[in-house]
Formats: sequence, C-alpha cells, structure tokens
Amino acid sequence: MEFANRIAALKPSAIREILKAPSDPETVTLAAGNPSPEAFPAAEMAALAAEIFQNDAPDALQYGISEGYAPLRERTRERALRMHGIGRESDDLIITSGGQQVVELTAKTLLNEGDTVICENPSFIGALNALRSYGVKLVGVPCRGAGMDIAALEQALREHPEAKMIYTIPTFQNPAGEVMPLPARKRLLELAAAHGAAVLEDDPYRELRYGGEHVPPIKSMDEEGRVVYAGSFSKIVAPGIRLGFALAPAPLIAKMTAAKQVSDVHSNLFFQILVERYMARYDLDAHIARCRALYKTRRDAMDGALRRHMPGAKWVVPEGGLFLWVKLPGGRDGTEFCRRAKEKKVMAVPGSAFLTEEGGFSDAIRLNFSLPTPEQIEIGVERLGQTL
Repeated sequence: MEFANRIAALKPSAIREILKAPSDPETVTLAAGNPSPEAFPAAEMAALAAEIFQNDAPDALQYGISEGYAPLRERTRERALRMHGIGRESDDLIITSGGQQVVELTAKTLLNEGDTVICENPSFIGALNALRSYGVKLVGVPCRGAGMDIAALEQALREHPEAKMIYTIPTFQNPAGEVMPLPARKRLLELAAAHGAAVLEDDPYRELRYGGEHVPPIKSMDEEGRVVYAGSFSKIVAPGIRLGFALAPAPLIAKMTAAKQVSDVHSNLFFQILVERYMARYDLDAHIARCRALYKTRRDAMDGALRRHMPGAKWVVPEGGLFLWVKLPGGRDGTEFCRRAKEKKVMAVPGSAFLTEEGGFSDAIRLNFSLPTPEQIEIGVERLGQTL
C-alpha cells in the first residue's frame, strides 16, 4: 500500500512513542508533558457529570455545532479578554479538540504545500509534525534564553521574505521553558506586518507562572487581525477532555470551522458542557492557583535534584510551564544519553526530537516536573546522574 506524499515521511511523536512503552513500576518517567492527576478537579467534575446525565443527557449526548457549545465560547472569550486582554470585536472563537487542533486547522486553512513557516528551534514536536503534514518548509530560529531570537528572526525573514507564517510559543516555551520579553513580542508583530505574515501564538502554559512578571500575549497587541491565538484547557483543567480554543479574525474562524467539519464535526460536547458549568459554579482562578503551588514545589524539587546529581549540566530554572531544558556537559549526545538512561529505568526526551530539521544533533534533554512526585523526581534525576 502506497502512502500519500504528505504522510509518507511523517514520523510519530517521540514523546507519544516513549509513553507507549510497557509500564514498569520501577521506571520513573520524566519524559511526559502531563499535568499531575492531583491537579484534576475530579470530585467537582464527577458531581457536575452526574447532574448533566440526570438532567441534560439528550443535549450532552447529541450532535453539537462545529464552532462549539455557545455558553462555553462566550465564557472562554470573556475570560480571555478579562485575564489576558485578547479579543477584538472583529475576532471570533472556536472550541477545538485541544490546542493541537488549533495548529492543525491553522495550517490547513492558511498554508499551501511549499509555503515557508518560521518557528523556534527547538519547538513543540506536535506542532512541527502538524506543519510538516501539509508539506511546508520549516525555517528554525534559535532560542537564546529569551524565546525566539529576534535578530535571528529578522535575518530569517530577509532570507525568506516569502514566509507565510511565524509560529511561536512565547510564554514558557516548549521545550526550552523561555519567555519572550515584551519588546521582542512587539518587534515580532512589527516584522510579521512588514512581511505580510500571519502569527500563530501557541499559549497553553500562560497561567502556570511561578515567578517573575506577567508579559502580555502577542495577541493583545494585534490591531490588524494578524495573530491566531491557540489556548487550551488541558493544563488548567485536564488534558483528557481534549478541549482547546482558537481566537482569531472572524473570517478565519469561519474557514477553520469548515475545515473542522471534515475532521471531527465538533469537539466533545459533554465535556464542553461540563467545563462551562465548572467555570460557572467553581472558582477556576483559585483552582489554577493550587496547580501553580503544586508545580512550583516540583519544579524546585527538580532544580535541587539536578544540582545534587548532574554536575556540569546547565539549565535555567523556568518561571513557569512544565519543563526543564538541560544541556549535557561535554557536548554529549542527548539521544544516546536518553537511551542509556532508559536502561537505568528513567525516561527523558532527547533534544533532537524538537528540532526543525529531523535527525539533527542536540546535546540537550527535556525533563518534565509536573507529573512525577518529588520523591520520583529525586530518584529519576539521581539515575540520570548515574547515566551521566
């Protein structure tokens, strides 16, 4: 059987493949991007689910509209404006099957095969694969401690004036954990306008800040309708509900809606209703504050463990998000390091998985601190130190 050109060279996510490995109770997984189950509002969701099944089952189990459950769209849009200053009258919002679908629908709607997309290098593997599936050319711009390097972005745009889109994770970048400062965000938007490029701002970690100063989203400065904002409920409620949203100019949302109709018709309606009622009845901001306290403790535990067990390695303690990006000493190969670490029953993700050019070399590894407990973090990092 011959595969389509757009899929033949596409490889599965290295992270998803790692997580499919046989479960071993002695293995410590520092490779996931998962929130902690301790952060799930399970009791509240159970009560709401029982209520929905008791009183509203016909609505919750029926087909819904592709744009999403209207009360959830309205509540999400109101919160996005109140909390983050995003959303103009000319914008609209669609509920998606996770933030990942925003990337895929944006690519499907705006990009043709052969178009150029500029993105951070390294960057989120799920987004890179979504873009690759549409046959686009990825041009990587390095991160040097403060998100996408703006001088390098300017150079990339000079070399690729045909670039159709800039993809960025400006807040707690995955995998590097970096934050793009406000002047750089303004300059990125200026450069996009000068070159007629769209901006896809992927922002799933914004509310998981443990220190430092809030930096407004790029979308909050968007007066031309150039920015597509990708948000997610995965990190602040639960990932298994598969709910995200796109906030973008209304004509683009209309096209994304049509594109969504050929993919999954609409996102899970039961969970859309449940999340809207959770937001109406409970204090989501207080819940997120509890998540931040939990993850800050685990971030600090990982930082301490790395200091004890990984001499010579380098990392920057992130102000938020779920990951630590660790550079191995002596230019060691991150892929080989992770292979040997697996033999010691600890899982990490090699930095090469996040490169815009597949198969490239990286001396870094990505570690997740939100899922493992502090005790597991200590054991896992100690094993990484033994591997080193």
